[in-house]
Amino acid sequence: MSRTEQVIERAMAAVAASRAIREAEARRRRETFQKIQIANQRKPNIPKGIQLSLDLH
Repeated sequence: MSRTEQVIERAMAAVAASRAIREAEARRRRETFQKIQIANQRKPNIPKGIQLSLDLH
């Protein structure tokens, strides 16, 4: 294997590693934001006109 082929092989390996890291981060962000979206959709069911008691002890 010539020096040029070795350089190309290392560059391709670096690109593959970078792509794997980028895809893993994108997957993690997508899962995190899906959880946030679900949490934002839930609204507490508090009837209007009722005062909530706070236990401050």
